[in-house]
Amino acid sequence: MEAVPTESDKIELSEHELREIAGYAARCARRALPLFEQSLPADPRPRDAVDAADVFAAGGRRTGALRQSAWAAYRAAQEAASPASAASPAAADAARAASHAAAAAYLHPLADAHQVKHVLGAAAHAARAEELAAEELAVGDLAVGDVAVGDLAVGESRPGTVAERAAGRSPAAGVGTLEWACRHAPPAVAAVLGRLPAAPPGGGRVGELMRDLDAALRA
Repeated sequence: MEAVPTESDKIELSEHELREIAGYAARCARRALPLFEQSLPADPRPRDAVDAADVFAAGGRRTGALRQSAWAAYRAAQEAASPASAASPAAADAARAASHAAAAAYLHPLADAHQVKHVLGAAAHAARAEELAAEELAVGDLAVGDVAVGDLAVGESRPGTVAERAAGRSPAAGVGTLEWACRHAPPAVAAVLGRLPAAPPGGGRVGELMRDLDAALRA
C-alpha cells in the first residue's frame, strides 16, 4: 500500500517547474489587473508584483525585491478592502491575485496541502475578482430595472439573465479566469500538483474556487 505523504516529506521540484508555475500565476493574475486599476489607477503595486513574477519566470533571480513586491501587493489588497477605500469589491481580490503571483516563486518542495495556494492562489483570487465584478454589474442592472444601456434598447435582452449575473454567472465570469486557468495550465502545474495533497478546506469562496481548479487539473 502506497504511503500517504506527510507535510514533512519533500517533493521533487525543479527550477524549470518553479518558473513555469510563477509564469502561469502571473498570467492568471494579469487577467484581473484591470479590475484593480480601474478603481485605483495611481497604485502600481499589484502590476509591479505581476511584472516581478514574469521576470522570475523568464529566468530572473529570486530576489528580496520579488518577495517585497508580493508583500506590497498584499498591502494594496488590504487597503482596497478597507471600509474607508473607494475601491470596487473586486479590487482587493485582484491585488491578492498579484500578490500570489509574486509569491509563487517561493513554493516550498514540501508535501503540504497549503503549498497548493502557491500554485493556484493567483488563479483563484483572479477568478473571485471577476465574480465580484460581475455581481457588482448585476446589482447595477437590477437597480435600474435591468434597463439596457448603450446600443441595447429598453427591454432588449443581453447575454445572460440578471439572475445569472447576480449569482456571479455572467458570460464574463462563466468563461473567465478559472476556465482559462484550467485550459492554459502548463504541464508543470499538473505535475507538481500531482505530488502535493489536495487543496485544503476552508478559505471561503476563494477556497472553493481553488479546490475546483485543483480537482480539474488533477482529473
